[in-house]
Amino acid sequence: MRALLPHLNGALNAAVAILLLAGWVAIRRGRRDVHPRLMLAAFALGCTFLVLYVVQTALSGHGRFPGDDWVRTAFVAVLGSHTLLAVATVPLVVRTLQLAARRRFDEHRRIARVAFGVWLYVASTGVVIYWMNNHLRPHG
Repeated sequence: MRALLPHLNGALNAAVAILLLAGWVAIRRGRRDVHPRLMLAAFALGCTFLVLYVVQTALSGHGRFPGDDWVRTAFVAVLGSHTLLAVATVPLVVRTLQLAARRRFDEHRRIARVAFGVWLYVASTGVVIYWMNNHLRPHG
């Protein structure tokens, strides 16, 4: 199970990114019936990722990204921005969902524009981090 978790978490991040984009397309096309389902699915998978990431970290810890070159520097830069924005994403997404649930759509739209961009960045860079850690330069 421990060996499967990084791959599962990478897939969950990819699925979240796809659902976010599909939700954005749905609302842009006026599909107000589809948009909430897609966004709630993204939220559910994001929560699932978070739980499994904590489990993965508890079981395996964190290793140092191999190398001392520009690739490691790029990895650390992506990881740093990803981590900071991942923390910021939680209250942004929760607030966006609260506003939608309360049907306060003007406020929802205003914050959703920011939340969407930050969340999509976090999910996408999560896939990049997975790829770098497990395929580009896997830990020995």
